Amino acid sequence: MTNTYRCACIHHKIASSFGPFRQHLVNSSWEAAKELARIGLGSDVDLHIMELPVAYKKAREIVCQAWATLQPQVMIHIGLVSTSKAIIILEQCGKNKGYKEKDACGFCPEKGCCVLEGPERIDSTINLKCVWKNVQVEGMDVIFSRDAGRYVCDYIYYTSLYYGNGRAAFIHVPPLSQWVTAELLGRALQTVILEILKQCKQGIM
Repeated sequence: MTNTYRCACIHHKIASSFGPFRQHLVNSSWEAAKELARIGLGSDVDLHIMELPVAYKKAREIVCQAWATLQPQVMIHIGLVSTSKAIIILEQCGKNKGYKEKDACGFCPEKGCCVLEGPERIDSTINLKCVWKNVQVEGMDVIFSRDAGRYVCDYIYYTSLYYGNGRAAFIHVPPLSQWVTAELLGRALQTVILEILKQCKQGIM
C-alpha cells in the first residue's frame, strides 16, 4: 500500500476511547472523545467515535469490525493514563507480548499475546515524534513515548496497527480534575489530531 493511497482520503476517520475501569468511574478518554466530536475537526473530516470496554477480547472485536466495515483512512485511539500531571502522551508503537494483567472481566489474552504469529512490535506509519515536535497545547505538556503500557490500551493499539497496516495512532490523556476538564482535553485532541491529519495530507506517513 503506497503513501499516496493512505493519505489521499482522510475525511473518514475513527476515534476510539475507553469506558470506566478500576477507580475511574468516569473515563477521561471517553469524555475527551465526546468533546472532540462536539467541536469537530473541520468540515472535510468525517469523524466517528466509539467507546470500547476495558476488556481485551470485546474491545478487539469492536476494533476489528470497525476496520472491516468502515474502512477508515486512519484510526486514533485515546486512552487514560493514571497521572497527576496534565500531560498528553503520543504513543509511537504497539507491543505484541507481555499482557499478563487481567482486564475488567478478569481475563488475560492467550499466552499474554495479541497476535500469536505477529511481529514483536508494530510502529505507526504516522511519525508521532514529528507531531510531538510540531504541536503546542495550551495548559498541557505533550510527550512522546514508545511504551503504551502492556494493558488493554497497548493491546488494542497493536491490534489496530496490525489490521490497519500501521494506519493508527494512540493518544494517552490524564484523568479529569479541577484543572484538566473535558473541554481542555477535547481542544488538546483537536490540536494533536489536526497535526496528524496535516502529516497525512503532506504524504509523509
